[in-house]
Amino acid sequence: MRSRSSNLASRHRLLLLATVLLLPELALAQTSPFLTGATALQSNLLAWLTPIAIILVMVAGGLAMAGRVSWGWFIGLVIGIPIAFGAPQIVTWIRGMFGT
Repeated sequence: MRSRSSNLASRHRLLLLATVLLLPELALAQTSPFLTGATALQSNLLAWLTPIAIILVMVAGGLAMAGRVSWGWFIGLVIGIPIAFGAPQIVTWIRGMFGT
């Protein structure tokens, strides 16, 4: 009976050792769920914004050809489109300014 309990104890020790050795690998294999979600959100927004920006530029061109130019539209396009598509670079630049 003693050999059976000794065998069981050695199996438990081996299982514990294997678990301790594999846990750091599992921890390093995971990525940040926030980063994964933010990347997916960014790619989805860019996929939606691309055709919208194209349509808005066409509308602004049509308004200019018709002589019904609203300078607020053009200023919004000139400022909004670079901000929308340059957001990752802007965030990287701001993070670099603060050393993070």
